[in-house]
Amino acid sequence: MKKVVAKLSKKISPKKTDDLLEVDPEFEPVIRAFAKDPLVTSGKMMSSVGLKVGGKIFAMMVRGAFVAKLPKARVDELIESSKGVAFDPRRDGRVMKEWISIADSRQPWVALAREAYRFVKSGK
Repeated sequence: MKKVVAKLSKKISPKKTDDLLEVDPEFEPVIRAFAKDPLVTSGKMMSSVGLKVGGKIFAMMVRGAFVAKLPKARVDELIESSKGVAFDPRRDGRVMKEWISIADSRQPWVALAREAYRFVKSGK
C-alpha cells in the first residue's frame, strides 16, 4: 500500500508544516475531518499517525487498519456484525476491550472516528 507524506503538527492545522509524517492515504479523510477542531492533536503512536483529544488517543492507523476507541458494547456490536475485530496491539491474543480494528476502508471510518472522539472526550 502506498503511503503519502502529510503535513501534521501537534495541533492539526493545514497552515503548520513543522512536522512531516507518513500517513496512510486511507486515513487522510479522518485527519481532514478533525483538522479544524482545536481540541484534536496528532502525532506518531504505535509506529503510525493517530489522533488525540485531551491527550488521549481516539483513532489511529495500525498495520494498515483503522483503530478506534469506542464503548465496549459498540465494539462488541461491530465485531458481531463482522465489521471489525478486537484490537490486539501485541498480536498475542490479549485484546483491548474498548478498541476496534477495521481493515475494510469501505467502512465509515470518519463516522466511527467521530463516535470515538465523543467517547474519549467524555472521559467515560
